[in-house]
Amino acid sequence: MSTLQADPFPARLLAWFDISGRHDLPWQHPRSPYRVWLSEIMLQQTQVKTAAPYFERFVAALPTLPDLAAAPLDDVLALWSGLGYYARARNLHAAAKRCVELHGGDLPRDLDALTALPGIGRSTAAAIASQAWGERCAILDGNVKRVLTRYHGIDGYPGLPAVEKKLWTLAEDHVDRAQLPPLRMADYTQAQMDLGATLCTRADPACVICPVQDDCVARREGRVAELPTPKPGKTPPQKYAHVLWAEDGDGRILLQRRPPSGIWASLWTLPQAEDDALAQDWFRQHLTGDYARAQVLAPIDHAFSHYKLQLQPLRWRGTALRSRIGDNDDLRWVARAELGAIGIPAPIRKLLETSVREP
Repeated sequence: MSTLQADPFPARLLAWFDISGRHDLPWQHPRSPYRVWLSEIMLQQTQVKTAAPYFERFVAALPTLPDLAAAPLDDVLALWSGLGYYARARNLHAAAKRCVELHGGDLPRDLDALTALPGIGRSTAAAIASQAWGERCAILDGNVKRVLTRYHGIDGYPGLPAVEKKLWTLAEDHVDRAQLPPLRMADYTQAQMDLGATLCTRADPACVICPVQDDCVARREGRVAELPTPKPGKTPPQKYAHVLWAEDGDGRILLQRRPPSGIWASLWTLPQAEDDALAQDWFRQHLTGDYARAQVLAPIDHAFSHYKLQLQPLRWRGTALRSRIGDNDDLRWVARAELGAIGIPAPIRKLLETSVREP
């Protein structure tokens, strides 16, 4: 009996993948280190169907790592605009610059060097190495955590260090016992992610057609709905803010650059204030006109990973910046036709796009 046959998990998973796996993803053709890296970063917080068109636009504009490194951050954020979790784009840009400085414009093949780059953790580095170069590396993203938790019947929230350590050991054991050739490591990596994304889903998993159902502890013990153990409940706090939508006589919209850290860092957005008093102060310091004549628009609800935010948009037409303010690096008038080329947070872009056609 071969080593591969001794561990049914990789063998059955690969047999399923060859027939039912995803083989036509845009980053697979061609599968270069740069394209694999970009796809892995996009997929950290995003589903394939959402990430795919962003990926294609991104590589069309910036086809190589040196192109990404040389691009202005504003251009990178504009390509990312709407995809969310913008720290990924900033880290991607910073990592590209570091690769040009330290690695000759290429991604390093060494795992330690990969994980030293901004935005690349242990699992992402392993996914890049296995798919780009066929390295024998275990991955442990959210999909794989769910699969292994059910397959091995692991109790405890997978985000806890002790549980995660156990799952890493199991993931590495599968790779070690399988002894897959380099040409199959990319398939095995993709197969694990595909299984979690298409069959072993969080809700309503398709156990009846799962290729590893015969050995799955959760299915055998009737615990599929219980695993993975949910994260301990915690109600996210609710926050509120005002956003100031000012237009000048030409219909241009006033945008302000966010600080380089924090929520929506370095993106362009409508000026924001925590309450009405601060909004009035900002308006009077920066704009001409009557604050009380604002058009009050419908509130916008947006959820971040650690809190909920409700934005109250206020709109003025025919305003102007006070002479002592003027356009500057962090405050600028933008024509409506130019909004698509600027990195703008998704809820603000939606607000502008849905209301910008109003007379």
